[in-house]
Amino acid sequence: MTDRGDVLVEFNEVQKSYDGETLVVKDLNIAIARGEFLTMLGPSGSGKTTSLMMLAGFEAPTHGEIRLAGRTLANTPPHKRDIGMVFQNYALFPHMTVAENVAFPLQVRKTSKAETEERVERALNMVQLGGYGARKPAQLSGGQQQRVALARALVFEPTLVLMDEPLGALDKQLREQMQFEIKHIHENLGITVVYVTHDQSEALTMSNRIAVFNDGIIQQLDTPPDLYERPMNAFVAQFIGENNTLRGTVSKLNGANACTVTLDGSQGEVQALPVNIAGSQGSRTTLSLRPERVTVEPEPGSLPNIFSGRVEELIYLGDHIRTRMSVCGNDDFVVKVPNASKHAHLKEGEEVRVGWDIEDCRALDA
Repeated sequence: MTDRGDVLVEFNEVQKSYDGETLVVKDLNIAIARGEFLTMLGPSGSGKTTSLMMLAGFEAPTHGEIRLAGRTLANTPPHKRDIGMVFQNYALFPHMTVAENVAFPLQVRKTSKAETEERVERALNMVQLGGYGARKPAQLSGGQQQRVALARALVFEPTLVLMDEPLGALDKQLREQMQFEIKHIHENLGITVVYVTHDQSEALTMSNRIAVFNDGIIQQLDTPPDLYERPMNAFVAQFIGENNTLRGTVSKLNGANACTVTLDGSQGEVQALPVNIAGSQGSRTTLSLRPERVTVEPEPGSLPNIFSGRVEELIYLGDHIRTRMSVCGNDDFVVKVPNASKHAHLKEGEEVRVGWDIEDCRALDA
């Protein structure tokens, strides 16, 4: 965001408690740009859905302020916020046709019949349901019903569209297809979307930025590549993608870009990138290392970290072999070996060397 004029949604010091004691959302501060696709990602109970419901107007903040297009939403009821909503359960009216369901927000707004028909047709074409207007929801598949719900949320051209786990009820293949469809609609229309999910691959696929929630706090707010490649704490590293962890103590700081970590159980020393440690020798740390960053059988001396490992399990996954090894005392150390690699023919029980670079191994909080 380049200036305040780009900001559409602002959460300023927002807190939420249901019982007056426990904060479900703690001091939430976030600015969402016009045209942005921002995903609130986190486990159940992390505060992401509560934050979305406060923005929609179905919940009121206990403390703080939410602003939309520069104006406070404190006394604005949900139906006057100019916000489209898409839920997991579709929330379609079963007695209405597809066209009548999509037209409903326009009828509430007293839009003329001619304009309503034109907008409904345009919205249904947008979600690839042109010609389905006369059908009832019960005559549609789950994916088609979700498209109708999406068309209904977009038909009145809202300032903002909120989506709460909208693909959670769909099967894997249909869910992946809908991810790309929603992403393309967002790109084509330039609308602002705030999306809630607990599915990290869904968030990585669709978002401009992701806010990772845990325990009512945003742990990290970043682009998908930065979240995956550069997690700032152990929770984010574990929650986003697959991750190997090794635990130890910082025995030496080698400037800003390297430290030496002595692994627990006298398993050796690892050279790592210090990211989020207490900042001194003696700090406890969790090392984070992505499975695809590990090299099998590196040339001696070619990498700063080379250890012996034992192959425990091999799982064929098409484009790669998911190889579970015992490395540095961790029996669940995963290496993704590309199927085209000369090392794709490892055997269970085989002893191999593995290695990795300093910048791929992040020393995070304990």
